[in-house]
Amino acid sequence: MVINSTADFWEALKDIVPSMLAFLLSFFIVFITWANHHATLKLINKTSFPFLYANGFFLLTVVVMPFPTSLLGEYILTDYASPAVVLYSAMCSLQAVGWFFLTLTSLSRHNLLTKDEKSTLIMRANHKYSYYSIVLYALCALLAFWFPQPVAIAISASWIVWLIRGIFIQGDPAS
Repeated sequence: MVINSTADFWEALKDIVPSMLAFLLSFFIVFITWANHHATLKLINKTSFPFLYANGFFLLTVVVMPFPTSLLGEYILTDYASPAVVLYSAMCSLQAVGWFFLTLTSLSRHNLLTKDEKSTLIMRANHKYSYYSIVLYALCALLAFWFPQPVAIAISASWIVWLIRGIFIQGDPAS
């Protein structure tokens, strides 16, 4: 678009709103993930090779997240929304798989990595939530073929749940 007036400028800004929102969503996702990861690592007082590799895989899913989120911003209001939302949902599911392995490897019977009983209970609760998120995001990836915009909204809203859950990571394991 060629900008020849203030009205053209505002129109051009309006056209990039989905991309700006996707950028903010990506930041929000990475921030919530980082905060929860940080709180979870405070429950650990030692490490193992399986834990290191699980953590590496999990961190890979975090750094890749801006790519499907940018596709979401670019295509959500087009006829190509479905593949963008499928990829976004699948990446969320893959990140949940990474969280699953991160928590699983910290709870190994042969090499428990948590620092005390309270930390172990909280880590078990975190591990339990990974099952829910894997199923939720995988189901959303399937539903995105038919309902891309509602699925994108639902998944984006789910990050609010992870924000709230993260607040309780160091709190009561039953919460």
